[in-house]
Amino acid sequence: MPSVSKAAVLALPVARRTPHRLGDPAIWFFAVLIAVLLLLVANPILRLVWDSFHTAEGQWSLQSYAQALGRSRNLQALLNSLYLGAAVTALALLLGVPLALAVSRTNMPGRGFTHLSVLAAFVMPNFLGAIAWILLAGPNAGWLNRLVVELLGTAKGPFNIFSFWGLAFVIALYTYPLIYVFTKSALDLVSTELEDAASIHGAGKFQTMARVTLPLVLPSIVGAAILIFLEAIALYGTPALIAIPARINLATTQIVSFFQYPLQVERAAAFSMPILLLTIVLLMLQRKLLARRGYVSVSGKGGERRPFDIGSWKWLLLGYSVLVALLTVILPLAILILASLSKAWGRGLSLDNLTLANFHSIFFEQLTVRAAILNTVLYSGATALVCVGMGICIAYATQRRITPFPTFVQFMALAPVAVPGLILAIGLYAAYAGPPFSLYGMGVLIVIAFTTRFLPISVAASSAGVRALNPELEEAVRILGGGRLTVLTQVVAPLLKKTLVGAFILVFVICTKELSTAVFLTGPESRVVSVLTLDLSEQGNYETLAAMGVVLVVIVTIVVGIGMRLAGRDFMLRRS
Repeated sequence: MPSVSKAAVLALPVARRTPHRLGDPAIWFFAVLIAVLLLLVANPILRLVWDSFHTAEGQWSLQSYAQALGRSRNLQALLNSLYLGAAVTALALLLGVPLALAVSRTNMPGRGFTHLSVLAAFVMPNFLGAIAWILLAGPNAGWLNRLVVELLGTAKGPFNIFSFWGLAFVIALYTYPLIYVFTKSALDLVSTELEDAASIHGAGKFQTMARVTLPLVLPSIVGAAILIFLEAIALYGTPALIAIPARINLATTQIVSFFQYPLQVERAAAFSMPILLLTIVLLMLQRKLLARRGYVSVSGKGGERRPFDIGSWKWLLLGYSVLVALLTVILPLAILILASLSKAWGRGLSLDNLTLANFHSIFFEQLTVRAAILNTVLYSGATALVCVGMGICIAYATQRRITPFPTFVQFMALAPVAVPGLILAIGLYAAYAGPPFSLYGMGVLIVIAFTTRFLPISVAASSAGVRALNPELEEAVRILGGGRLTVLTQVVAPLLKKTLVGAFILVFVICTKELSTAVFLTGPESRVVSVLTLDLSEQGNYETLAAMGVVLVVIVTIVVGIGMRLAGRDFMLRRS
């Protein structure tokens, strides 16, 4: 962490001390900030609950609940989503936990490669991963199926991505990094002294890992599994691309059907309530579990952490990590690049089928695609900037207790975590689409939606940073007459520069992948890449779609590279 010298503090401009607390401009600044926060968070959530208990004419009624939850088709959609969540969670655990153990606790070679492959899987938009796997494992024209047919001479290939397990597999490929991060972070805190004690008493390496290491990090694993489950049941992009053609009815696809003509916002709000309540309950359970993770450390001294020598098993683990990287990053990126360079992706790989026309088309001919790419970068950058600015201000105001009711303010800033993106989008639509705001289809509504959804990331990171700062330098500035804003801009923000840069890049990357929040809110002039992906996939225009995806991946990779240069290699996996 960078340091601020006493000379630098003494050089700060000295402001005249005001005789009354209300005369401090910082108090009014933070008051306005809290008002904006309440408008961002409370307005859509309260409007969502309000609409669920009212008719379109504004009359109190439970009619929407009866219509939304009284049909067997809708209840089956909820059950299917729960089954999907369980399947995705199980697959993500199989992918993430072994990799975390391998990187954190073993002498497996290539641990840096494995770590970077997980980061790449996190960066990869799940909707692009779904498109890639449609091209790879589609039942008829999928390249893997065609390869099997050509090699074995069978009538058809064995893979069908348009199935329940195909859907669960694709979602798990791009959500397992959360399992990896939580598990690895907990494993990094476990001293090998405990494992050495088990070895002294005759336990083998795998027995020690199963009976000592894994139980110590079990709360973190379960906490991450809960987040994976919630992500799976609330995801829309991958189900829209795979579940709808496979005729699998899910809660998210059913919610979207309420937004077809005639518009049924009240019914959508009522149908969302069970998912919202389940999310809140599971997040409370997750928080309770993670609050217990302190028992991993059994003493005040940091113990030695040595990797296990697992012998020849390390090569098996390396092969597994390469397989996961192949499935999550290498194969999907390869097929997207090949499709983007193809005149017709179904014709296979040949010199006469290669072309750069798809890239020329999206930059110079198809204005819709070019506008979507520009919108994605612009809205993501604006959202990241707003989130970082609001996040550090809210964190400083609450951690230093400048505002009244700091606990409540912190709760409001983190509350959107408990609202799935698609459900939050319904509340945002109800709150801002019509009068008095009338923002539907405008870019500013997308920025508002993204800011509301991802503000908790910045607030959590900034709060952890502010808590770690010694307030002595801040007090020195205050003694010299500097106001709170001077302290914030010239002491706190410079000290937390890496944290803020990391939060900016993280929010930017997540915004480029976001579909659930944007699907109801974009108009013809404000479409982003994630929403346009659905339109192009319905048209079967996979060549243009692949080219657009490759451009987006290149942009995000450049931004992530800048983030790693400025904030460190693990800026996106930092614990907060």
